[in-house]
Amino acid sequence: MAGTDSTQIAVLGGPAVILVEPQLGENIGMAARAMLNCGLTELRLVKPRDGWPSDEAVAAASGADRILDAAKLYPTAEAAIGDLAYVYATSARPRGMVKRIVTPGLAAGRMRRNLGHGRRCGVMFGPERMGLVNDHIALADSVISVPLNPAFASLNLAQAVLVVGYEWFQSADPTPPQAVSGGGDTPAPKAELVNFFERLEAELDDCGFLRNAEARPSMVRNLRNLFQRAEATEQELRTMHGVVKCLVEKRKR
Repeated sequence: MAGTDSTQIAVLGGPAVILVEPQLGENIGMAARAMLNCGLTELRLVKPRDGWPSDEAVAAASGADRILDAAKLYPTAEAAIGDLAYVYATSARPRGMVKRIVTPGLAAGRMRRNLGHGRRCGVMFGPERMGLVNDHIALADSVISVPLNPAFASLNLAQAVLVVGYEWFQSADPTPPQAVSGGGDTPAPKAELVNFFERLEAELDDCGFLRNAEARPSMVRNLRNLFQRAEATEQELRTMHGVVKCLVEKRKR
């Protein structure tokens, strides 16, 4: 899905994303792409195996160059988190340590609160092949674990960054959970909807469709509920009035 629009206001900031000993430049680039999709802009790299900068990372970033250009290099995970007040480690496996384990959604909310109070946060991601080692996880305050198929919980680096980043973005995104595309026509006022109901029902009475007096109330409610669920716009109701008119005129010829 491609939806880049440079005319829109960019959503930027958030916690630092710390990639510990990433192995491939392509994966760093794809992680940067995932970050920018979610408004995360601070990338920290700990000893990338194939060196830095990386042409492969730029190619895989698909335009998220600003993340790569501003990326900072660190010799150790300890150095990469040194200025942070709260750090999360990502891991899919129990490590035999007593650690607070949270979902990405809960972590996102807590990071927003911490950042709102001026406490900088970061999320550590481990190498592609095996993830973070115990010594790295021990540096974190909490562990983020993504609830997935228990028999196959296998995310690549960019996917893991995207899941955490998405939850971060969603934690403050004002987008309604449901919307109707295609223009600014709003749902019709209830008065217009009732007017249509009454016209439709009158015509159905006239043609004999609602002739069963006992069943009529239930049939009317069914029809009204059908159109209520449709959330018809004013233009759509005008169309339906036209449909009813056409059918009635044809029947009366």
